[in-house]
Amino acid sequence: MKVAEVMTTNVDSCTPENSCKEVAEKMKELEVGAIPICEDGKLVGLITDRDLVINGIANNLSSESTVSKLMTNDVVKGTKDMSVEEAATIMSQQQIRRLPIVEGDKLIGIVSLGDLAVNNQSNDKAGDALQDISEPAEPNK
Repeated sequence: MKVAEVMTTNVDSCTPENSCKEVAEKMKELEVGAIPICEDGKLVGLITDRDLVINGIANNLSSESTVSKLMTNDVVKGTKDMSVEEAATIMSQQQIRRLPIVEGDKLIGIVSLGDLAVNNQSNDKAGDALQDISEPAEPNK
């Protein structure tokens, strides 16, 4: 099965110039934990709720600061033609829960571990990926 069959299309995005507050509000509205960052349809970054909290709020960054200061620039990407098993393997290796799907540099969708888990053919791979991502870390004391 191909990623195109399970990915979410019509993905909302923000721009690097959007404020942290605007992005957080969009996350709340959409009930998501990550927003792709695009310029002219081109994927240029990704920001997560964790980025906003750990790298923003915890460092006293103003909610009016642009997300360009917090977003991940080197985004791991997939393609619509890759298999769901390939996507799950990448997500496991990179320890990510969401994989933006691009055609060239243009964002066309996103696939999450949840998308993979509801597909019976990829359920084992998604479970393995989630287990790899969810390995407990030793807290810094």
